[in-house]
Amino acid sequence: MHGSVRHLALAVALAFFASQLYAQPAPVDPLKLVQQGRRLNTEGKQAEALALFELALKASPDLFEAHLASGIALDLAGRYVEARQHLTRAIALAPPDAKVNALDAMAVSFAFESKADQGAPFYQQAFDLESAERPASAAEQANALGRLYLETGSTKNAARWYQTGYEMSRRQKDEPGSQLDLWRFRWLHAQARIAVREKRITDAGANRAAAKALVAATKSLSDQAPALAYLDGYLALYSGKPKAALTALAGADQEDPFVVLLQARASELAGDKAGARTFWRKVLTFNGHSLQNAFARPAARKALAAQD
Repeated sequence: MHGSVRHLALAVALAFFASQLYAQPAPVDPLKLVQQGRRLNTEGKQAEALALFELALKASPDLFEAHLASGIALDLAGRYVEARQHLTRAIALAPPDAKVNALDAMAVSFAFESKADQGAPFYQQAFDLESAERPASAAEQANALGRLYLETGSTKNAARWYQTGYEMSRRQKDEPGSQLDLWRFRWLHAQARIAVREKRITDAGANRAAAKALVAATKSLSDQAPALAYLDGYLALYSGKPKAALTALAGADQEDPFVVLLQARASELAGDKAGARTFWRKVLTFNGHSLQNAFARPAARKALAAQD
């Protein structure tokens, strides 16, 4: 009897070990791979992130999230053509509630190469999708396109789209007055930047003064001091006053890569090469896929390469 029990136990044990030996590996969860890759991308580890996105796409070739994440990481790595291949697929695969995000990502991808005319149709598509039901979101799209044109030298198109954004913002129903005040401030801010880029210094100053007065008179805009500091720095830089620009920009958002870009350029104009290098290096610590970073990151790479 005891021998039979021992034989049975041995047989069970052997069967268990055999099942473990020949067991199939646990299936890969592609969404988890994408989540892990996104964390690595945020840490600036684009190569490692892309390896995980590739595994996710092997498991699920039509996974929207993996294509979108791949495009973003490739842009940050400077591999723009490859990025847009994935972003094109992401737009095609995007569910309705993610279509605007995918279109935005493609527009930003073109901004990395300062290709405003090629990025514009994607912002326009997003604007059209949002304009009927979400005017505030449509206004954001219009402003983004205005900024893309402004920073690539097309001030007339910039003015047209910033104005479109302002007018669209006024279509919001049942919005608190504070939101309308914010959009008035943004429109004045944009007009000042456009004017200084067109060398209309007096007009730039007038719009800047109006923006400052609006902030001073409007309680809901009391948190706009960094935006005013950014405006002051921008106007000073493009008026040929780099030291004044640096003073003003010190009060702007130091986590905005575009602000740091302006600080780097102002330092260069002021003859401070070491300071400029510090700012350019800081730009490369930002890993967001934003319009601000699309302007700043390639400029930083180019500047640092020229200094080496």
